[in-house]
Amino acid sequence: MEDIPLLRDIVVIFGLSIVVLLLMHRFHLPAIVGFLFTGVLCGPYALGLIKAQANVQVLANIGIILLLFIVGMEFSFKKILEYRSYFFIGGALQVGLTVLAGMAVGMGLGRPWGEALFLGFLLSLSSTAIVLRMLSDRTESDSPHGKVIVGMMIFQDIIAIPMMLTIPLLCGNCLKYDISLVWALLKGVGILAGVLFSAIKLVPLLLYRIAKTGSRELFLLSVFTICLSVAWVTSSIGLSLSLGAFLAGLIISDSEYRTEAIGDILPFKDIFTSFFFVSIGMLLDIGFVAAQPLTILALTAGILLLKMFTAGFATFLLGMPLRTVILTAIAMSQVGEFSFVLARVGFTEHLGSNYHYQLFLAVAVLTMAMTPSMMAWSPWVAQQFLRLPLPNWIKFGFKPLPITKPVDGFKNHVIIVGFGISGRNLARSSKEAAIPYVILEMNPETVRQEKMKGEPINFGDATHDLVLKHANIHEAKVLAVVINDPIASSRIVESARKLNKKLYIVVRTRYLREMRPMYELGADEVIPDEFGSSVEVFTRVLRTYHVPTDQVEKIISGMRIEGYEMLRLLYKEPSTLSDLQVSMSDVLIETLKVEEGAPIIGKTLVEIELRGRYGVTAMLIKRGSETITNVEAKTRILHNDVVVLVGTHDNLSRASELFKPQRVDASSG
Repeated sequence: MEDIPLLRDIVVIFGLSIVVLLLMHRFHLPAIVGFLFTGVLCGPYALGLIKAQANVQVLANIGIILLLFIVGMEFSFKKILEYRSYFFIGGALQVGLTVLAGMAVGMGLGRPWGEALFLGFLLSLSSTAIVLRMLSDRTESDSPHGKVIVGMMIFQDIIAIPMMLTIPLLCGNCLKYDISLVWALLKGVGILAGVLFSAIKLVPLLLYRIAKTGSRELFLLSVFTICLSVAWVTSSIGLSLSLGAFLAGLIISDSEYRTEAIGDILPFKDIFTSFFFVSIGMLLDIGFVAAQPLTILALTAGILLLKMFTAGFATFLLGMPLRTVILTAIAMSQVGEFSFVLARVGFTEHLGSNYHYQLFLAVAVLTMAMTPSMMAWSPWVAQQFLRLPLPNWIKFGFKPLPITKPVDGFKNHVIIVGFGISGRNLARSSKEAAIPYVILEMNPETVRQEKMKGEPINFGDATHDLVLKHANIHEAKVLAVVINDPIASSRIVESARKLNKKLYIVVRTRYLREMRPMYELGADEVIPDEFGSSVEVFTRVLRTYHVPTDQVEKIISGMRIEGYEMLRLLYKEPSTLSDLQVSMSDVLIETLKVEEGAPIIGKTLVEIELRGRYGVTAMLIKRGSETITNVEAKTRILHNDVVVLVGTHDNLSRASELFKPQRVDASSG
């Protein structure tokens, strides 16, 4: 039989990648690190399993093309406008400061100007794949630091293209300023003009004709052809494949077929980019790393600190509070995947020796591997900095948006933290009900716009006690935390409970698993989007089928009870709903407070026979700032406890008498 070396190598790479990625997942490390490590194991410096390295390199090139094609398709002027200050100012500052710092380090070490600038390019980019994935997993993409990071990383992805074009022009001790530079610029302008013409006139018409056929195979083939053909054209006239792939993505980016194209290409991109990172890992010499671990560790620490400083300083210049500055700085501190693309181009142009290349690979992989742990610890680090006696203009940012105290005499008001959709709806309903409210928001543009409309909104980070005090939290009745940052929400709840023991705290979370920590910190009500959205979807579907409203309400009530049961299951407590001898549609939830003199005071649930005699079940007990979720038979009821009961209407009505003062029969006297 005919032997196909490439097929054997693909099987080896994929098989080993599966094992390595399982280990990476076990230790919460990024997949990119797993592919790099797979390459190290497969490469000539370790096990030497790959025979057709040149063919693997071809697959890696396809991976780069598809990677930049996706970047081009995801490029959107609308997205840039949404993050404009973070993109234009924050991104430019972060990249510019890091490039300058890298150049200074390179020239200080005696390297030529071209190599020093190349070093600045490599250090200026961060890992979009790792950081944005972690922000998404931690539900922090829409948080203040999440928005800053997204804006900066969009800028990095775009600026990587001109960096790639500049690298071949760097050489030795000088920049090659000659006719080739002018000719390259002219060709670039001509290609860009062709791309714009294609994007406006040709491609939309072509894709429209293809989409009308309804053939998924034809559409996918056409998108691939556009991508590869533009990359081939740019490469044939002396420009890079990467530039062509990016321009091909731009052609499709503003068309109505962008989403479909991204969905079709994404699986192929993931496959081929894995070959790229494996091919990079194959170049790393294990012996080199083992020979000088201290040098690699020292360089890693230096690069992390340098990138933290430049990203943090850029964020600070945006006027963001210290907490956002620190979280952004730590998240942006690693070397990015596009740096590997630049490195391969640069070292092909002899910008540095093999020694420098090995150092870069080792340090870059280490910074990527450290990112998940560093981001996990970043809120704690930020909190330690906030405890230092720093000036308010550092803690809260220097934007000219005063954190003013509400109107004198404000009492029993609502403090709304976050002015997204939930915050806006709460503010509007509070206004209509004539309930006084104050808004705390971290987006300075939102604060300016809403202040002009007359909203009582202030710029401030509610994780700080001082900001909550300025919002008159001691006199407030309700605190509503409706931000997309679970860690910040936890900190706000904890601080607010310490400042006002009587405050009613409502928190919106994304997932059910986030409920218990919020209750333990002192929240009175935790509303997970995961549960609320499912109820809303279910309701609308039933109404579409003209199910009677009263029946819909009964089903929703049953779903809410199951929500409480899911909460108990999260705490690994045994089910109790199955013990209720009632139909789910007849079950209700009732919250009762234990009044002074009630016969239930001081007794355990088994002594009261709440379930056996009255047919109701206690699901939760709110006792001051504590929430008891694992209610057991031996749990004792105390005065002022708030108990969540589940049962039928009649049974709840009978059980409610236990929570009221015991009546005295006048005739018995």
